[in-house]
Amino acid sequence: MLQLQIVNFRKGTYLVVEGKADTDHFYIIQKGSVQCIKATGSGIAPVLYGPGDFVGVVPCMSGHLQIETAIAVTDVMAISVKKDQYPELIKNNTPVALKIIKTFANRMRVMNEMLTKATLNSVTKETYEQIFNVASFYEKTARSDIAIYAYYQYLKTKPTGPNADIAKQKFIALKPKTHAVYFEPTEDMSRSYPKDTMIFSESQSGADMFIIQKGEVTISKVVNGNEVILCVLKKGDMFGEMALLENKPRSANAIAHSDCVVMVINRSNFNQMVSTQPQLVSKLTTTLAERLWSMYRQLDNANLRDPLAKMIDMLSLQIEKQKISIGTTKQSMQTELTPKDLANMCALPNQYQAKAIYELEQSSNINIVGGKIFIKDLLELTKQAAFYRKQNNIS
Repeated sequence: MLQLQIVNFRKGTYLVVEGKADTDHFYIIQKGSVQCIKATGSGIAPVLYGPGDFVGVVPCMSGHLQIETAIAVTDVMAISVKKDQYPELIKNNTPVALKIIKTFANRMRVMNEMLTKATLNSVTKETYEQIFNVASFYEKTARSDIAIYAYYQYLKTKPTGPNADIAKQKFIALKPKTHAVYFEPTEDMSRSYPKDTMIFSESQSGADMFIIQKGEVTISKVVNGNEVILCVLKKGDMFGEMALLENKPRSANAIAHSDCVVMVINRSNFNQMVSTQPQLVSKLTTTLAERLWSMYRQLDNANLRDPLAKMIDMLSLQIEKQKISIGTTKQSMQTELTPKDLANMCALPNQYQAKAIYELEQSSNINIVGGKIFIKDLLELTKQAAFYRKQNNIS
């Protein structure tokens, strides 16, 4: 039988502290108000939470350090939920799971915009003309299998739009040599996408989410003629849930990073899944928490000013994502990333990349082996990255 602990906090006390590892539980506020604060320099404004809201759920479900500090504004009564209690909690309390998932989806949409703005000093407007911009970008970068899908979606949604004639000409020209698939949704529960084909475009309407069964999928945005890679998802990961949960246009592009197979979940079978399969809902919550945690960390990285600092911190972020246990003894690691890959992940402008890559290659803790980055000492790297973030927060 599920037994949850009631915890009381006096006004002015801390529920969680940013950077701490006490993440085996989260709180559901029952009475009172809690203010959540992110470190200076993040650009995230303080948020006030009240009864029915959650505190510490992202780090708890993702298994990472706390991402913000929560302070009791009044006397607070809260329910403490252990991570291993979550599946049982939602088994007979579907609304709790749905509220957490929808809260994650809403926060991810906000973080998407903040991350894009911090990275490129710009944001995209969720208009159908953005689909045309996406198509044009990928055609110019010689990725026609992606471009043709976006041109088609633009024509479908804006058949009389200002760029409709151009989009039609482009589509006709590219169609004979394309490998793109699934221009229209089908009833297939499983779909296969060849490498470098588009699953959906940002600003496109859609109500399906996907679970990767094989291969990898890149989630990206196109802003001012630049591509921002938000993440690369692997087998077992889920994506596309925000459009399904919020009934809003897609906030990012989903592109097959390698040949991949995905399971399709529409609104009707999602509702059935929530009510009958708590383990899958728990997995979805964990997946969204992982992604949201990663976006918070990427925002820290985007706010760093020095290109070399960005690259060192981005390397550290890859280690943190893998949850590699780093002890006090020296540990090295061969990555699959080239210096160019890393610079692109940081969205460094082309004019700064050569200098940043040179400085990275000259770092005492970095070797380039077979064109890929080799880290000599993981602990030293994570300490260096933490120092850069701390300095940025102070300044």
